Amino acid sequence: MTSNNMHGAKPGKVTPNKKAAGGIKTTTATNSDSQTDFTDADLAPATTSTEARIDSRLLAKPLGNKHQSVFELLKNYRADFEELGLLRFQTGKGTGGRPEKFAMLNEDQAYLLLTYSRNNPKTRCLKIKLVKAFSEARKAADMRRTEYLPTYHRLQDAIHTAAAGSANERYVHINVAKLLNKTVGIDAGQRTAAPVAKQALLIVGQMMAA
Repeated sequence: MTSNNMHGAKPGKVTPNKKAAGGIKTTTATNSDSQTDFTDADLAPATTSTEARIDSRLLAKPLGNKHQSVFELLKNYRADFEELGLLRFQTGKGTGGRPEKFAMLNEDQAYLLLTYSRNNPKTRCLKIKLVKAFSEARKAADMRRTEYLPTYHRLQDAIHTAAAGSANERYVHINVAKLLNKTVGIDAGQRTAAPVAKQALLIVGQMMAA
């Protein structure tokens, strides 16, 4: 994990202010609310087979900022963020179903964004929860690689052997997968992003089914 200076600008409505060291503009705030009205679930990173990233929209609200302000900051200092990896801009469904642009930030980019917010109770709580969220994502990714995938392949091999060339083998694979997902409490396509606890249940289920 990249070491980050966790001091910067005060959260709230983002407006230009004086330049900080190195020429980076800080922000001022009009939001005095320091309530930590967000939960761990609000900050769940999206996990792929290679890394975890978090939607910039998930960080804007806890910081007390409108997402448009956060998005403009990301664009204005894109070069800074890309020192820490590719900055992935995407378009998704926003408020009222209208298209909305956002960024998917890797771990270090998310921490860098928080350096532009001054420490107060809300921001400090967000930083702690973000560290925990990415730590959980790393644990889930490690478990998937070292335990989930080996047991998954053993189960698929066991089904293939038991099917003995049956034309219905494909449906057995599908039905077993559906049963495991239902038992664990996830939908199809969610296994990659499943948290540690559900990954563990999947591993146990696959071991028993094999």
